[in-house]
Amino acid sequence: MKYVFIVQGEGRGHMTQAISLYDILASNGHQVSHVIVGKSKRRELPDFFLNQVKSPITQLQSPNFVTDKNNRSVDVFGTLSTNLRKLRTFLNSVRKIDEIVKDEKPDTIINFYDFLGGLYFILKRPQVKHIALAHQFLLNHSQFEFPKGRFYDKSSLLYGNRLASYRADKILALSFQKMKDEPQKKLFVVPPLLRAKVKSQQTSQGDHFLVYMVNHGYSEDVIRFHERHPDLSIHCFWDKKEEKKELKIDDTLTFHQLDDEKFIHFMSTCKGYLTTAGFESVCEAMYLGKPVLMVPVEGHYEQACNALDAKIAGAGVSSEIFDLEVLLEYLPEHKNVGEDFRDWCKSTPETFLQMLT
Repeated sequence: MKYVFIVQGEGRGHMTQAISLYDILASNGHQVSHVIVGKSKRRELPDFFLNQVKSPITQLQSPNFVTDKNNRSVDVFGTLSTNLRKLRTFLNSVRKIDEIVKDEKPDTIINFYDFLGGLYFILKRPQVKHIALAHQFLLNHSQFEFPKGRFYDKSSLLYGNRLASYRADKILALSFQKMKDEPQKKLFVVPPLLRAKVKSQQTSQGDHFLVYMVNHGYSEDVIRFHERHPDLSIHCFWDKKEEKKELKIDDTLTFHQLDDEKFIHFMSTCKGYLTTAGFESVCEAMYLGKPVLMVPVEGHYEQACNALDAKIAGAGVSSEIFDLEVLLEYLPEHKNVGEDFRDWCKSTPETFLQMLT
């Protein structure tokens, strides 16, 4: 079969999921003929994605979150107003998707939670199968547990799910643990899309902590912790594109630009992992048996949901402050869920081939 991917380029998770699914499909004789990635001015498409996806890649301007002046929290009003001002740009992106689809004539479009994909199906109504794929769709499940309060945020996120999955034939919800399918909603719960590179890693416990931040404003918190604990080794990954590839503060604190192989190496050998509460890297930590501290980006309700969901699944602990002190205190009580999680992930290739082919 022939596929076109539409991938959200915000953060790292959707891109690594796309790489994993690309490999599963290609190794079973299917073709991903084109990959469309939603982009924004503040993020560069990382080399690991460009190097591992062998199909033509087209980057298009897509709706994205706007952060505050310190690059820490989500500016809700700024996000809405900025994206509305760019509506004409996004409509041009939709037209470009339509040109690619008409040229490629795929059997199926797989949308990794980019709102451009939803807009495309709303405006162009193509006669092609649509699969919507993301962890966010687990929020549509009747048994999903939401953080308390924040009704407006919950409603907005569920509306975003409707947009990203518009006219979807199947909605595939990536999950930390098994849950029942709800086919009446076209909703199917599937295991994480971890890449072979993660699954083949040998794990050990080194003397360092690993940090990954979507917004580089959190670097100030890491530096403050480092000043209190200069003896603890920290490797921190960010996407502050104006900095060099490796910024060595001193012997025990280094900031790295996103480098997938290096990141996985430090993940497999770390004592613990601190991250803003995305889905994919938390899955990697669970698979490798590493305790996680999850700190949702301020104002980012989806990450608050992720953090609660991962905590219930046994990944680790969540906090409102980006402080390794919380992880240090948590380490003695962590129970490793790696074995159960790895069992859940064993079914990934078979499940996706059954769902998609």
